[in-house]
Amino acid sequence: MAALICGSMAYDTIMIFPGYFKQHILPEQIHILSVSFLVPEMRRELGGCAGNIAYTLKMLGSEPLIMATVGQDFGPYAEFLDRQQIRRDYIQEQEGFTAQCFITTDLDDNQITAFHPGAMNGSHLNMVNVVREPIDIAIVSPDGKAGMQQHCQQLAAAKIPFIFDPGQGLPMFNGEELKAMLALASYVTVNDYEAEMLCTSTGLSLLEIAAQVQALIVTLGAQGAKIYTDGVCHQIPAVAASEILDPTGCGDAFRAGLLHGLSRGWDWPQIGRLASLLGSLKVAQRGGQNHHFTERELAEKYQAAFAELLPDLVCEAQ
Repeated sequence: MAALICGSMAYDTIMIFPGYFKQHILPEQIHILSVSFLVPEMRRELGGCAGNIAYTLKMLGSEPLIMATVGQDFGPYAEFLDRQQIRRDYIQEQEGFTAQCFITTDLDDNQITAFHPGAMNGSHLNMVNVVREPIDIAIVSPDGKAGMQQHCQQLAAAKIPFIFDPGQGLPMFNGEELKAMLALASYVTVNDYEAEMLCTSTGLSLLEIAAQVQALIVTLGAQGAKIYTDGVCHQIPAVAASEILDPTGCGDAFRAGLLHGLSRGWDWPQIGRLASLLGSLKVAQRGGQNHHFTERELAEKYQAAFAELLPDLVCEAQ
C-alpha cells in the first residue's frame, strides 16, 4: 500500500557541548551576544521529516513514496535510500544544497539550532499530479511554505486522504492560511506545544479543530497522545523506552505508525498504540534513521506493551 510523504529531506549536523550554555551566556549582555562553544563530539545524521517517516514506514512493510526537493549534495542520502529500498521517483534535485540543520546541545539538553532550507524552498515545484500510481494515504509535513500549501490543495483536489502535519513549519503561516489547510485535510497531527500555537493562530479550540477533520492527533511526549475523533477523545498510553538517548525523529516515527494503521483500516486506539510504540523504539537510538526492528520484534513488543496482538497478526490468525 503506497503512502505519499510530502516533506523535507535534510542533513542534521549534531554537536555536543560538554558544558552548560547558561554558564557562558550573560543575560545582561544578551544584546551584544558573541559566544563560541568548543564541541569535541559531532556527528552527521540523515534527517528531514519525509526521510524519517519513510524510513520507519518501510520497516513496517508499507510502500513510502517521498515527495521532496533536494540539492546537488544529495548523493550519500540517495545511496542510503537505495540500500533501504525506499523509492526516489518523486524526489526532485535542484541547484544548491539539500536542507541543513546544525544543532548544538549542552548537558542540560538545551539546544541552539541553525537551519538552512536550501532546496526545500523549491518544494512547490514538485507537484502531486506527477504521481501516476494509486495512493492510499498521504501526509504534508514541514517543508517550504508554498509547497505545503500547494500539496494540501493538490491532494484535496485529487481526493487523496491526507494528514496535515505543520510541525516546525507552523510559525510560517498566519491564522487564515492555517484555517485554509485545515479545511482541506482529512486528519491533523501536532504535539502539545504546536496544538497551543495552532489554537492561538486560528482562534479555534482543539474541539473546534477536531470537528473539522476525521481525527485530530495531539502527541504529549512521555504522557502518550490524545486522538479526537467522532466526538470521542481516545487516550493513548506512552510506552516506556528501554533507554532515552535522543528525541530527534520520535514524532516522525509516530507519524509513520499513523500512516501504516490508516492505510490498513485499523481503529484509532490500535493506530495510536502502534504509533506510541514506534516513538518509544526511536528514542532509544540516536538520530532519526538508526533504529531497527523486525516484524517479529515489533509484534512481541506490541503484545508486551498492550497485552494484545498487532492487528495484522489478528487478521492472519483469523
